[in-house]
Amino acid sequence: MPADRPIIHLDIRCAELGRQLARIKEMDEKALQNALTVLEEQGPYAMFLYVGARHEKVANEFQKHCVGFLREIFGEEIPQNALQAAERLAQNLDDLLFARDLLRTALVYAWYHFRSGEGGG
Repeated sequence: MPADRPIIHLDIRCAELGRQLARIKEMDEKALQNALTVLEEQGPYAMFLYVGARHEKVANEFQKHCVGFLREIFGEEIPQNALQAAERLAQNLDDLLFARDLLRTALVYAWYHFRSGEGGG
């Protein structure tokens, strides 16, 4: 991360992303759990593919929020398209693993928000 970028509190940003994901209209707990499972087992690219294929109603907004978050953390060089963003992150194993960990944390927060009654728009 360039030295001239402001310091970002990553846990707070993950919690904010989680809140945004939980509040997506038509989001459900099963979609969050399944996205988290795919992310943990296969990574960000597979998660974006899965959400796009299995949860079409929430896919665009889900991907938009996730990519916006990744661009905030990794910089504007991350493409705005979710699959291209995952491909770019995969060029550096450290970035890919870090992104996976951040997205995992955000999805866990989303699940907590959903379970607390804040989910589904």
